Amino acid sequence: MRPWCSTWSLSTSDPVAVADTVNAVTRSPFRPPAPERVAGPAGPIEALVEVPEGFDGRAIAVVCHPHPLFGGTMQNKVVHMTARALQETGMATLRFNFRGVGASAGSFDDGRGETDDALAACDYALARWPGSALTLAGFSFGSFVAFKVASLRPAVRLYTIAPPVKRFDFDLHPVPSVPWTVIQGDRDELVEHDAVVAWAAAARPAPTLVTIPGGEHFFHGRLNELMAAVKSGVDDRG
Repeated sequence: MRPWCSTWSLSTSDPVAVADTVNAVTRSPFRPPAPERVAGPAGPIEALVEVPEGFDGRAIAVVCHPHPLFGGTMQNKVVHMTARALQETGMATLRFNFRGVGASAGSFDDGRGETDDALAACDYALARWPGSALTLAGFSFGSFVAFKVASLRPAVRLYTIAPPVKRFDFDLHPVPSVPWTVIQGDRDELVEHDAVVAWAAAARPAPTLVTIPGGEHFFHGRLNELMAAVKSGVDDRG
């Protein structure tokens, strides 16, 4: 149990410290993604699987992209760099396009069908790597989906990046009981930083809240800090 919200700020004033954090738990070099088709409830789901060299099968991650109606795809740079950070800790990752995005079948379903898509992606990953510990991550709209899925599949860790807590009702869904990190930029122009801080502080069990100073919604110029925050979540909890 985490009785209160642990909060810290990832300083951008010391680039050496940030670089050290980014590199601290790097275990495996990057390999190009492999395209996959995942069976989904609305039809095939377009996905990218990335398996780092030396992958030992112990840990995998599914990463959810931002809002499909506003240009969100699995190629989004925040999604890509989150997956990259997790790969560098030794995890295989699966990114996928929600229904109606790219080559994924179906059409936007206001978070309901997208949650089913994410469940299908998790089931695919767990079947492909049986016995692996599942991490869930999501950016913006994708964080809402990942938050819901964390209570529906056997996840061991959750990342919600720039969660839009005033646009989607997170409170209607169970707070995940797994280790959970919220990553938020303090200059986010789309998701109110103070609202995320208040939401995280009120959650029980509570997450670890990482504030990235100067971070805008898409973390322009702060992607190294984002990766450091993601990798610290793995490093702190094993």
